[in-house]
Amino acid sequence: MIKKGFTKLGILILYLISLLPFWILYILSDIAFVFVYYIVNYRRDVVQQNLRNAFPEKTDRERHDIERKYYRYLADLIVETVKMITISEKQIRKRVVATNSELVFEYFAKGKSIIAVAGHYCNWEMAALNFNFVTDKRFMIVYKPLNNHTFNDFFIEIRSRFGGQPIAMKQTLRKMIEYRKELTVTVLVGDQTPVASDTHYFANFLNQPTAMFLGIEKIAKTIDTAVVFYDMKRVKRGYYEYTLVPLTETPKETAEYEITNMHVKYLEGMIKREPQYWLWSHRRWKFKPEDLNR
Repeated sequence: MIKKGFTKLGILILYLISLLPFWILYILSDIAFVFVYYIVNYRRDVVQQNLRNAFPEKTDRERHDIERKYYRYLADLIVETVKMITISEKQIRKRVVATNSELVFEYFAKGKSIIAVAGHYCNWEMAALNFNFVTDKRFMIVYKPLNNHTFNDFFIEIRSRFGGQPIAMKQTLRKMIEYRKELTVTVLVGDQTPVASDTHYFANFLNQPTAMFLGIEKIAKTIDTAVVFYDMKRVKRGYYEYTLVPLTETPKETAEYEITNMHVKYLEGMIKREPQYWLWSHRRWKFKPEDLNR
């Protein structure tokens, strides 16, 4: 009960912080960066190892520069996520722009629902909120449930603020089959790490074999949806744009792992373009192919 009380108190504090204007939030971000990077050293060993493996061709100085920029951006991402608790539709429309939203209507005109593949890159959560305004069709956001039920419900509420329908990852296929007679948009994060027992494919991603979540490919082929990729850019502090990159509108005609390899390729290209905006503190490489053969 005490722990639950602290959780609710924490959510109340986050709500009050979210009422602050962006310029004050970014002052808090600057303070948080110093605390997280220099004092707490939050997962710096994980970030450094990930960067060494991903960019062996870069110098230590170049990797250190990416690392520092990453933590600066992580602090911004934290305060921006808090702001999403109370952010207005006007602010979302102003701060996140879709460069080619007409592609959605082109697919709908062909009777095609859409799977939009995102990565843990830039502010992917804010982009998902913005996508609500691109279409008036059913919009589903797939998420991985948190162990803390209070915070899990809290994030569900944030994701559904503008009409989005959060769907737990394991329910995705069932829900899409349920709505298959409707035109829908479903957003999934493509760089999630599958559990070892569900790992059946490793792709070459950022210079190393990487266990891949195959749900996107399997669902697309089952429902016969078009698949697009979110190509995101940070325009300036607090402002983003994303372009929808067509991957396929005929998933049943693709070879095994072809869709997976396509969205992995685009994500890798996006990361290499500006690496500081990917979630390097995530323990993405938990196991290797040889670990599964033991």
